[in-house]
Amino acid sequence: METLNVCPSTLAEGFDTYSPAACKLLFDGKEVSHILGFDSPNNESADKEEYARHVGRISLSGVQPKASLVLNADGQLVRPSEGERGQYILKPAPSSYALLERKYCPANEHLSMQIAAQVYHIETAANALCFFRDGEAAYLTRRFDVAPDGSKYQQEDLASLGGLTKANGGSDYKYSNLSYEECAELIRKYTKAAPIEVLKFFRVVVFNYLILNDDAHLKNFSLMNRGDGEYHLTPAYDLINTSLHLHEPRIFALDKGLFREGMQLSDTHTIGRNDFEEFGRRIGLSTRLVKRELDFFATEQPLAKELIHRSFFSEKLKQYYWQSYNYRRNTIL
Repeated sequence: METLNVCPSTLAEGFDTYSPAACKLLFDGKEVSHILGFDSPNNESADKEEYARHVGRISLSGVQPKASLVLNADGQLVRPSEGERGQYILKPAPSSYALLERKYCPANEHLSMQIAAQVYHIETAANALCFFRDGEAAYLTRRFDVAPDGSKYQQEDLASLGGLTKANGGSDYKYSNLSYEECAELIRKYTKAAPIEVLKFFRVVVFNYLILNDDAHLKNFSLMNRGDGEYHLTPAYDLINTSLHLHEPRIFALDKGLFREGMQLSDTHTIGRNDFEEFGRRIGLSTRLVKRELDFFATEQPLAKELIHRSFFSEKLKQYYWQSYNYRRNTIL
């Protein structure tokens, strides 16, 4: 594969592998190669059995395959042994031909997560790109629900907290039953520091709108108890500009949109700053606080453009990502 000139985690310039800052976040300071010791499962010549030996059992959420990995004593990312809990989640490019530009899905999620963390100071799951031996990129994220001793923190997504399942909510239960306003009510119900957690939720909802993520469904928001007896919103995860890969992207993942009574959504011209101001008011945020946050999200951020430029996208997708993000930003000025 080609020699890198940016860190495949932080996108900082001047690195041909993970930077020290990235290694601290992802690997507790250990030096780890960005190249995996096996090939991608997506190439025609790939040895699927070898891939299975390295990653073990694969789960599939929607069209996105996921595998569990651990970091061994030699600084290599490998499959967990029997009974061992994985520390990392590996997401290769999806194999579904229904997706546009599917090989860039890992780069898309990585870039979106880095913009969230670096530009908008949203707490996110530690993440990076890694590369199969044949050069294809995959998305890597460190699990935040696993304690240092290997036990698992208690975590519940908003579908579960809302009592929704496929049996009682239909096949699209993650999308069709609640609005983001009702999600905020669940967060208030189950958290002690509700004003703080609701503000964090508001910021992620606005960010998802900004980057055209129309897959921010109920299972992509979770509350977690780290053992102190209190639930908090987890770090953000699964942030991605879905418009780059879908033939018919939407505005919001949830059918109702922002409000409990639903919204009339025909195109992006129907969404503006006033909608997010009303959303903030309904979920209990002060007018001053909502103005401060929306002003920040609406302000042009040079670092966002730099990160897009340094990303692992094709030049065409870099341009599309910037234009679509910039357009959405201008709708909330």
